[in-house]
Amino acid sequence: MAKYTPMMKQYIQIKKEHKDSFLFFRLGDFYEMFFDDALKAAKELEITLTQRDGGDEKIPMCGVPYHSAERYIKTLIEKGYKVAICEQVEDPKTAKGVVKREVVQVITPGTIMEGSMLTEEENNFIASITPTQENFVISYVDLSTGESFVSLIEREFKDVISELYNRPVREIVVPSDVDDQSKEELAHYLNATISIEDGNDIPSEYQYLVDGLEDDRLIKGFGRVFQYIFKSQKRFLLHLQKVEYVELAHYMKLDLYSKRNLELMESIRDKSKKGTLLSVLDQTATAMGARKLKKWIDRPLLSKSVIEKRHQQVEALMSHFFEREELKEALKEMYDIERLAGRISYGNVNARDLLQLKRSLSSLPNVQHILAQIDESTIKNLLPELKPYEDVYKLLDVGIAEDPPISITEGGIIKDGYHEQLDQYREASRNGKAWVANLEAEERQRTGIKSLKVGYNKVFGYYIEVTKANLSNVDLSRYERKQTLTNAERYITPELKEKERLILEANDRSVELEYELFIAIRDQMKDYIPSLQLLAERISQLDVLLSFANVSETNNYVKPNIVDSHVVNIEDARHPVVEKVMKDEFVPNNFNLDENTNVLLITGPNMAGKSTYMRQLGLIVIMSQIGCFVPAKFAELPVFDQIFTRIGAADDLVSGQSTFMVEMLEAEHAVKNATQHSLILFDEIGRGTSTYDGMALAQSIVEYIHDQIGAKTLFSTHYHELTALEESLSQLTNVHVEVDEHDGEVVFLHHIKEGKADKSYGVHVAKLAHLPDDIINRANYLLETYEATSALREQSSSDEQLTLFETNDQPPIQKNVDVINELQGVNLMNMTPMDAMNFLYELKKKLD
Repeated sequence: MAKYTPMMKQYIQIKKEHKDSFLFFRLGDFYEMFFDDALKAAKELEITLTQRDGGDEKIPMCGVPYHSAERYIKTLIEKGYKVAICEQVEDPKTAKGVVKREVVQVITPGTIMEGSMLTEEENNFIASITPTQENFVISYVDLSTGESFVSLIEREFKDVISELYNRPVREIVVPSDVDDQSKEELAHYLNATISIEDGNDIPSEYQYLVDGLEDDRLIKGFGRVFQYIFKSQKRFLLHLQKVEYVELAHYMKLDLYSKRNLELMESIRDKSKKGTLLSVLDQTATAMGARKLKKWIDRPLLSKSVIEKRHQQVEALMSHFFEREELKEALKEMYDIERLAGRISYGNVNARDLLQLKRSLSSLPNVQHILAQIDESTIKNLLPELKPYEDVYKLLDVGIAEDPPISITEGGIIKDGYHEQLDQYREASRNGKAWVANLEAEERQRTGIKSLKVGYNKVFGYYIEVTKANLSNVDLSRYERKQTLTNAERYITPELKEKERLILEANDRSVELEYELFIAIRDQMKDYIPSLQLLAERISQLDVLLSFANVSETNNYVKPNIVDSHVVNIEDARHPVVEKVMKDEFVPNNFNLDENTNVLLITGPNMAGKSTYMRQLGLIVIMSQIGCFVPAKFAELPVFDQIFTRIGAADDLVSGQSTFMVEMLEAEHAVKNATQHSLILFDEIGRGTSTYDGMALAQSIVEYIHDQIGAKTLFSTHYHELTALEESLSQLTNVHVEVDEHDGEVVFLHHIKEGKADKSYGVHVAKLAHLPDDIINRANYLLETYEATSALREQSSSDEQLTLFETNDQPPIQKNVDVINELQGVNLMNMTPMDAMNFLYELKKKLD
């Protein structure tokens, strides 16, 4: 067994307690890493790998400078790693043996607080999952804002993934007995770091966080994520807000597939914001508002009264254009109060942060004044909580300097006049520096050395510098040699030495006192954290409502009428995202699903707009239920409890499932959980298998939804045979996408009409894709042949049903089919005229 130096033994012992983290081990001005940490960090951070004598052997080592460590930590965190910060916790001058070191914080993807590592417009949640006998408890905490939530999922594990999907969850804490498959699914679908925590106790001083939670399962569930944060951060968490129980029954359920297929907050193609509903609706002015908007999109409301209240607020803001513009400008002056409050509690706030808070508070009186001019009670209700907090503003105004440095340990952060002793130190320092400045002129006159100068550096302090050519003029009875340079000598006098002592003492004490005063101001600010968090909540709500009003006016949206009946009636509906790209070329369409119509069976060619038509209804419903106006001329909508979609095709490689299996699982999830008040959007169900298999499944699913569920459903298909269901299903209506065909060319009109489509125009789509003419011509020929064969088979099948026994004037079905198949297989172009006549003669004999 290798023998290590005492310091390496200390490192190894600390590393054992943090096996899942990079250990940043403080040595002087560097954080060093050793062994496997060094090998991996050198690769991930692209830094030099060296070696160190650790005892009997050389060990791998790499390091990063202490002053620039944050950017290296950020790189590791963004890659999903954790970093344990190990600092010296005793003075090296007084230490006996190896300086004592401890891990003072573990930085993980879900617990970052540094502003440079956070995305301003996005929450940074750490979540925990706690399985119980019959359900799951999910807890969320955003350490940067203090928000805390807990929910109960009473379904399956995939519903847990759906709940977490589209939320900015960077890390998920689970108990150690969770199976590996579940961990893999969480990491795959949510792209999150998985961490382990079995503790769930909440210390007595933090019990107030769970006041009001009566269900012990919820308390234990929150306790898991709290324990993980408490152990890793190693500090007080006073900014954590009281846990909010999110009753999922109060919000629309959107499963993983619907969130993905509707592209609410990230596009399917490149996972970006571009091309999403969020990109259209987000005209927020603050980071707080941007985060709030994402929460609202993720949780559409089910309460008709709350939905209508938001609609009223948006309507009021739309009708007050000038006030709306003034509010928008006022909110642009607001910094991120929510995260500033978190940093105050966390202890990593600096003077510039507090200056941002002061400037934010200075905008509040103007916001209050503007809101008071809007004659709408739902808007005026925001006023009482938008207080300017004058005592907080005054404290920051008299205490914090107007242009402070980033560091809080170098002085220059407290205003003159705030503290008498600090002013005295500063006066002494300033007078001393003025005395030094005058000293140079006096000594030049006294010695006659015109090049003499008085200078200062941190190593040698103040000095009088004389070039070697003038050394003969130096009075060595007064000048004491301090430093020899190549071309000059540096001296000090008793008077300069005394003044240096006074200046440096005043500087040191001034800096120390400034730091103490700043900490005192910061601690005073902690008392206002709950008030600041409430203020941030109201500002973010106002910001989102303003965004809805701006977007609705700009894009000509209409206020939806929320009805109690099970009716969807929309005139000239538009897709909010697609119309932004197509502009005036977008073709609006109607939706009419009254009490007697639950299912629209949509037929028509690919590229004609069926998927757009279906998606736009889903997006319009979500926009309505988050409180926004909708893209239409008129809209009458019920409140939907869930939206289920089956749009698009993709294999699930992690679960080893084919496209068709994914399709069937999504369909199963919908028909199993949908209710009469749900919206189902099914696109091309059954296409992943053989024609008759797919057609049978599609028809069976349509019939089940119609007969057993009664949900409003849009069902698009290429199986034209299904259009016959209109005759047997009383609440199903056929609609199709209109196509204009002329001289073999087709134009997709993107307009939905009643009735069924006559064909799919697949070959025409292939022609638009510029496939070679040989392929198109051959496909047209085969299509005509297949359609003729199908028609004959249908006729034969009909005749067979009418006659049980074969007659002399009716050829058997199989005989007709065999002749047709033989005719299809022959190449007439390679036959001579005589061969063709003989072939035709033989076929005729077979039919006789």
